[in-house]
Amino acid sequence: MESTPPTHDQTVPRYGTFSEARRITAILRKETVGGVLLVCAAAIAIIWANSPAADSYFALRDWEIGYEPWHLRLSLGAWAADGLLAVFFFLVGLELKREFVAGDLKHFRTAMLPIAAAIGGVVVPAGIYAAIVWQNPELRAGWAIPTATDIAFAVAVLAIIGSKLPAALRIFLLTLAVVDDLLAISIIAIFYTDTIAVAPLLFALLAIAVYGVIAQVFRGFFSTRPFAAWVVLLPIGVTAWALMHASGIHATIAGVLLGFTIPVLHARKHEQRSTPGLAEGFEHRFRPISAGFAVPVFAFFAAGVSVGGWDGVRAAALNPVTFGIVAALVLGKPIGILVTTWLVTKVTRTALDPALRWIDIAGVGLLAGIGFTVSLLVAELSFEAGSVAHDTAKVAILAASVVAAALAAVLLGVRNRHYGRVQRRDRIDADRDGVPDVYQESV
Repeated sequence: MESTPPTHDQTVPRYGTFSEARRITAILRKETVGGVLLVCAAAIAIIWANSPAADSYFALRDWEIGYEPWHLRLSLGAWAADGLLAVFFFLVGLELKREFVAGDLKHFRTAMLPIAAAIGGVVVPAGIYAAIVWQNPELRAGWAIPTATDIAFAVAVLAIIGSKLPAALRIFLLTLAVVDDLLAISIIAIFYTDTIAVAPLLFALLAIAVYGVIAQVFRGFFSTRPFAAWVVLLPIGVTAWALMHASGIHATIAGVLLGFTIPVLHARKHEQRSTPGLAEGFEHRFRPISAGFAVPVFAFFAAGVSVGGWDGVRAAALNPVTFGIVAALVLGKPIGILVTTWLVTKVTRTALDPALRWIDIAGVGLLAGIGFTVSLLVAELSFEAGSVAHDTAKVAILAASVVAAALAAVLLGVRNRHYGRVQRRDRIDADRDGVPDVYQESV
């Protein structure tokens, strides 16, 4: 079937090359396993925290270990949030730099729509939450909780139910999620830092600079000798993390900055080389640690909330925090993403990728409503541990994420079946005509 040419003045953007689509597919496969482990860890924590053995769970989470003179005597839960998540954010930094250097974000016009979608997906949920809880000043600190998208959880759902969806949609989601992560990191660094110790911060930045210089100068050495990176770079990275923690800025920011210092091959150079660059090698080594251990362990310690039986569930359901977070994630995210994307296409006269429809973008918006890892982290930073708002916010995040995932699975499942039918029909047409047929069917 012939496609209808776009009516907009500007050329329709294409989201990524074939190599980019192949890379996104590989990431989806890896993140699927991580997403499953994430859900399992959170489920175990919730069941344990609400079982007769709940005291043992909280005793484990609150057990302290570390060196007090360096202000590193932390509970296991704090080590998971501040330490293990630094590995996750290191990969976020790597992914951000890759996108800026060799991915879709290096071309502003190609990245314009997912960037705008990410911004809308942050602003609108924050506004909805703030409007709902405005009459309760003590709850306003949680405005950033529903702004973050859990990339591992979202791509796991997409990979499970979206095997026939266009590659452009997957790339749109990942680009949106990468920008969303950047915005979330900025929010944590700016709005959730009470006091800053200047000396540790300066030493942390110095350690990060040294890390980056060594990684840049000896990139070939570290690429061919993986063990050397553990011996040379890891101690410097840990030092930078500890100094960032001592400065008062959330220590995960060190992970992002360290990731940004790793050299990334430009797309043309990457095609000319037979061996992967240092960033690719680090991602290959650290992604299993992040997805298979760091993030699930954080989820295990962060998601364990005692809801207090049915009375507690009813109380949580009537709490403004619950209304704010659920409405912001389930409604605010898709509305912000869809409306902002539509407005940008109208203002700039730029159309969607021809493989996509607006209903597909709505499905991505629902997926983006899965706020888990970073949302739980922001909840930890927003409210005092053990407070009603703290525990209620976590319950609301879990509930909203499940609802958003279910709605996204239904909508994108329908779209997946539609694209499957179109692809089967195109194969039949190609076999009949002897040439490939590019499909475009209006819905």
